[in-house]
Amino acid sequence: MKWLVLLPAVALAVAVPWLVDDYTTATLSRLLVLGLVGVSVALLTGVTGLPTLGQTAPFAAGAYAAAQVGLHEVGGPPVQLLAAAGVGAAFALLTAALVVYARGVVVLMITLAIGELAITVASRWKAATGGTDGLIATAAFDSDRARYLYALAVVGVVVTLVLLALRSPAGLLLRASRDDEARMRASGHPVTAYLAGAYVAAGAIAGAGGALLVTTQQYVSPADFSFDTAALLLLGVVIGGAGSMLGAVAGTALVFAARDWLSGLLPGHAPLLLGALFVLTAYLLPRGVAGFDWRRIGRRDRAASPRAVRRANQEA
Repeated sequence: MKWLVLLPAVALAVAVPWLVDDYTTATLSRLLVLGLVGVSVALLTGVTGLPTLGQTAPFAAGAYAAAQVGLHEVGGPPVQLLAAAGVGAAFALLTAALVVYARGVVVLMITLAIGELAITVASRWKAATGGTDGLIATAAFDSDRARYLYALAVVGVVVTLVLLALRSPAGLLLRASRDDEARMRASGHPVTAYLAGAYVAAGAIAGAGGALLVTTQQYVSPADFSFDTAALLLLGVVIGGAGSMLGAVAGTALVFAARDWLSGLLPGHAPLLLGALFVLTAYLLPRGVAGFDWRRIGRRDRAASPRAVRRANQEA
């Protein structure tokens, strides 16, 4: 039944390019890209219990790999996507030992350092990244509509695969390792290997997001992977629901859309309002939008009705 509820939303998402202008379509394409990176953040933060501020690093690695594939005309968008996912996974594999043995705030500090180092390398390695000037990628599609539909298809496939994986025994092992790591280790489970596998998978997803960024934006620079982007990704995952992949896509898109809208409406005040939004959401929806039980509203209204009050008084 839950999948049937999503059908109207999917139909609307496919129809969007015919309902809005090209600028809005391009903006939605970028939100889809960031939503996909948000899925990698949610996989680590909500499923494995490794909160991260460093997914912009494999995101950047995948983006520059895809840009280089395009510049050398090795293949089209599917080849760029596979190359970017592979590079993102390889980057995560190289840094996994720094992350999977830490917990809590220490993970945030380590991943933040990894992300900042990646930005520094991207800014100075001009031969591969173009430095602060960035790289202009070749146009793979001839319209914003085609780029949006391609991004929507890739995000849909990746999110579906992640959801299926989380419903498998591997997903259950990851959640069990998060909830009671000591018991899992006492039972003989290689928890560190499970976390490393999830970290590499999250790197591949972020790398795929980098390929989508190149395809939809046709340009990539270190500014796309700043600390602000990393912080807003984590904020979007928390707002959407840290354990929900669909919530991560929706929450991340909502946060970046709000930032862009508020930046144009109230220049200079967008960070303050986003901070207020985060505090309000954390207070009202501690489990995020995806974790909110909308049925409670009806139950609460019925419980507060005059008839319910009279019945409670009579029973008392």
